[in-house]
Amino acid sequence: MLRICLVSAIALVAPISAGAQEATVTYKSLSLDLALDAARAALADCQKRGFQVAVSVVDRFGHPQVLLRDRFAGPHTPPTATGKAWTSASFRTSTTELNALSQPGMMQAGLRQLPNVVMIGGGLVIEAGGSVLGGIGVSGAPGGDADEACAKAGIAAVQDKLDF
Repeated sequence: MLRICLVSAIALVAPISAGAQEATVTYKSLSLDLALDAARAALADCQKRGFQVAVSVVDRFGHPQVLLRDRFAGPHTPPTATGKAWTSASFRTSTTELNALSQPGMMQAGLRQLPNVVMIGGGLVIEAGGSVLGGIGVSGAPGGDADEACAKAGIAAVQDKLDF
C-alpha cells in the first residue's frame, strides 16, 4: 500500500513540473553597459551637430535604464526623451511612424490620449534577432527628425553587439 502511494505521488508531481516549465518565458534584455553605450553615442552625435539634448534608453518593458542630459538641454527634455523611448518600445515602432498613424480623424488618433505616450519623432525601437530589447528616445534637437537621427546613431554604434 505504501508503495502505491509513493508511485501515485510521483505521478502527480511530474505533470506539475512540466507545466511549471511551460509557464515560464525566456527573453533577451539590454545590458546596462550596452544601453549606456547607445545613449552616449546618441548624445555625442547630437553634440557634433550642435544640439543640446537628453537621451533615454528603456528596457523592453519601458523601464528607464539610462538617462543622459547635456548641460544646456531644456528641463522638458529628460521626460520627453523617456516618453519617446517608452512609446517606441511599448508600441514596437518609431514615434515618427506613430505620429503619422495617429493624426486627428484617423483610426489610431486615440493613442495620443493614452498616459505616457509621446508622439513626437525621436523614439526608436532597439531590436535584435526579431526581439524587442528596448527603446531609445532623444529630445532637444530642433525637430523630431533631428532627434531621430541622433537616436539612429546611438543604435548604429551598438548594432554589432546587438546582432547575436
